[in-house]
Amino acid sequence: MRYGNAAAEWIENAGKIFKVIMKSTAIAVILSAAIAGLVPLRLMIYFFNYDNIPKERTAKVWIMTAHMEFTSILMQRPLPIDFLHGALSFAIHSKQLTGFQQFMQKRNPNLEKDDGLIRDFWKDAFECSFSSDITDGNAERICTGEEKLEALPNSVFDTTMNGHSYSVYNAVYAVAHALRAMRSSKLKGGQKMNERRWKLFLQAPWQRHHFLQQVSFNNSAGEQVSFGPNGELETGFDIFNWATFPNKSFLKVQIGKIDPQAPPEKLVTISAKGAVWPLMFNQALPVSICNNECPLGHSKIKVEGKLSCCYVCKLCPEGKIADQLDLDDCFPCPEDQYPNKKKDTCLPKSIIYLTYQEPLGISLAVIAVSFSVISAVVLGIFIKHQETPIVKANNRNLTYSLLAALLLSFLCTLLFIGQPDQVKCLLRQTAFGIIFSVALSCILGKTIIVVLAFRATKPGSKMRKWVGKRLAISIVLSCSLTQFCICVVWLTISPPFPDSDMHSMVEEIVLQCNEGLTTMFYTVLGFLGFLTAVSFTVAFLARNLPDTFNEAKFITFSMLVFCSVWVSFVPTYLSTKGKYMVAVEIFSILASAAGLLLCIFSPKCFIIVVKPNLNKKEQLMKK
Repeated sequence: MRYGNAAAEWIENAGKIFKVIMKSTAIAVILSAAIAGLVPLRLMIYFFNYDNIPKERTAKVWIMTAHMEFTSILMQRPLPIDFLHGALSFAIHSKQLTGFQQFMQKRNPNLEKDDGLIRDFWKDAFECSFSSDITDGNAERICTGEEKLEALPNSVFDTTMNGHSYSVYNAVYAVAHALRAMRSSKLKGGQKMNERRWKLFLQAPWQRHHFLQQVSFNNSAGEQVSFGPNGELETGFDIFNWATFPNKSFLKVQIGKIDPQAPPEKLVTISAKGAVWPLMFNQALPVSICNNECPLGHSKIKVEGKLSCCYVCKLCPEGKIADQLDLDDCFPCPEDQYPNKKKDTCLPKSIIYLTYQEPLGISLAVIAVSFSVISAVVLGIFIKHQETPIVKANNRNLTYSLLAALLLSFLCTLLFIGQPDQVKCLLRQTAFGIIFSVALSCILGKTIIVVLAFRATKPGSKMRKWVGKRLAISIVLSCSLTQFCICVVWLTISPPFPDSDMHSMVEEIVLQCNEGLTTMFYTVLGFLGFLTAVSFTVAFLARNLPDTFNEAKFITFSMLVFCSVWVSFVPTYLSTKGKYMVAVEIFSILASAAGLLLCIFSPKCFIIVVKPNLNKKEQLMKK
């Protein structure tokens, strides 16, 4: 009763597992079972109710493990075996031995009457009974012993060499070689074993392991048999594809192998070309997944609550690609490459920098040269008319210095255009900072001298001794040297150097100058901002002095333009990328310098050139 309950429980559990398999969307099913496990499976396949299961789910590719052998027992022989059509199986590597099939076909119970095993097999295979075993005379078929084994379908008995038989054959020969090695071995004293010692030695089987692990021989099939360093047999597995026929026979065709002694890339070799699959697939290669494989440029995303083979495909994120089908995850391109639009391959990045060959570079260069020419012309006009009152009234030397600084500031922008190199990177920021500090210190000097000059005209004023060239030179030198020292510290601690930015732009590598210590760059800008603020404050306070001798109004307006440009420069510079960062800085330099040039000198040039009658001492004294 206990065994009956256990059998019923086993069948019930097997039925539950079978229902899960047949209702699953998986196509490939790994079958790890001995012949006893195949019996209920074969019965369930033909007696299971498929009414509530979609037809496409009933076709499965069975994958059988190496320790499983297929044999039809008596109760299963009426059942077809077409469920194995297209199956795959692993088998211990074997090779046909000469004479083995003939040896099997000659087995006969009449020749081996004392072998009860072959008699039992004969009765079961041919469904008959020997006359000596009949007691009641009701036997339907009498075994003659002359039946031919080759007449049996190979689903009942296969006379060819299989993996298990091949292993037994090699094991017998391996033990024989080990015993032979033991027999011929010598004892410590150099003597060979006598019969008594040999019998004692055989009573300790563990002593054969040493000799067995050293066995190496070629069997009759021409293959070498040997054991690895850990005592394992150095063999592999064959992969077979099954084709079944209506007469309940089958054919196994080898389509691959697993060779543990091969290089890692050739450990498994398989060719599905010419393989057969279940008829429902119309010879198309079956895919055992819940959905189609992910295309190029996509990766698999696990679906919560479903099997691991069920997933959705998601386009790779920015900066990553998937160059193979069904990848688990996308991966980034190398630094010098970027993903294409389909995100299935990497393309080389192009190298960019602000050049003279592109419209933006040409435009900025033309503007810079044009304003430098204008500065030179203005300087020439002032030098030509240096004895006129309007030129002399506002400190000629500071005016010349300011115009020269503006001329150089326009030209220094040319250092920002073209491929960055070591010289350009060292010069361009430092030249810009020092030149602009000279220009701003000249403006500051002019404004301070104007204020002091009007205060010195009051009776008894002590300011008169401060008005003169020495004050102007002191202001310009002190401010310029301060900026120069900042630049020297910058170049000493962490100087700028040519660099390539591979990350800011997706499809381009930007050649640029790395500013080194960024703090020093903003210190240079900060000092210029300080000079601008002081100049603007002083000019604003002096704006109400008499117009004829006073350019404070023009300086105030020019400082407003200068401040507007550089206040907007910082956020714009930080928000741009690539060569446009350089263009923003060039534009800021040109705009601020042009603002100083036009706001301060255009009214004076208009009087000197167009209204020379206003540039006379009598006219000035009248005002």
